Amino acid sequence: MECIATTSKAHCTCTYTSCDKRGNCCKCVEYHLKKGEIPGCFFTPAGEKTYDRSIRNFISDRSGQPA
Repeated sequence: MECIATTSKAHCTCTYTSCDKRGNCCKCVEYHLKKGEIPGCFFTPAGEKTYDRSIRNFISDRSGQPA
């Protein structure tokens, strides 16, 4: 897949500021997909700050129920 998006850190909600993919959605999604994870921007602000990108944590975060 070719990414035609431009890099923009202004809209990126990921708090892992030292990540080289921060602000580049295509690279971020590709990276997390390969690891079986969900990108931080899909989580609530509190869920994102856990840095746990697992699918299990995502479901817990979005449902409001503990994992």
